[in-house]
Amino acid sequence: MSHPVLNIPQMLARQPLFRELSPAQIERIAADTREKRLTKGATLFQKGDDAHGFYFVIFGQIKLALSSAEGNEKVVEIIGPQQSFGEAVMFMNRPYPVFAEALADSLLLYVARATVFELLETDATFARALLAGLSRRLHSLIADVESYSMRSSLQRVIGYLLQLGDAEDPAAAMALTLPTSKQVVASRLNLTPETFSRVLHDLTEAGLIDVQGKQITVHDLQRLREFDY
Repeated sequence: MSHPVLNIPQMLARQPLFRELSPAQIERIAADTREKRLTKGATLFQKGDDAHGFYFVIFGQIKLALSSAEGNEKVVEIIGPQQSFGEAVMFMNRPYPVFAEALADSLLLYVARATVFELLETDATFARALLAGLSRRLHSLIADVESYSMRSSLQRVIGYLLQLGDAEDPAAAMALTLPTSKQVVASRLNLTPETFSRVLHDLTEAGLIDVQGKQITVHDLQRLREFDY
């Protein structure tokens, strides 16, 4: 099936990393940028593959995960629209430490390493933006480790639901949709699927939420937040 022609310069200009660049710089990046379309369940790269650039997600979702010899899977990160991944590995000139799989039909933009290095040498604003993005990723990973180490399974799940919720009135009910399957979310929170389901059941029994598949209704965000502590 044919796809509409993408306006790659326009898409790049919308990415936080590139918003400060001039039109000429955007055009330079776009010349070496390629689109990558994945169907749900398709693998983008395997652990150990060489990294020659990095990716932006235009639409869809990408799962970054590890697999053990026993076949168990640990989800490291779920990447959604307007997010990027692969920058750190690209700089280290090492193979990917994880595999990447599409959780939904996805459109990505692939930016070549050579183009990034050229911009780093000529544009300090771009260098600062890239460092800021990598720093945010590092802080997020540190927060994850802290959450897994210091917080109970109940606190992890509540914290995740609070992140999904965004209501002006904290006492209002909020309808949330899990961005992916419960199994993937559980792995992302470093929980077993059984533990994740048990916590959702306990929150339902406490009258804080209702669960219908991926749809979760939070009756009162403030009560849920206070229940966390």
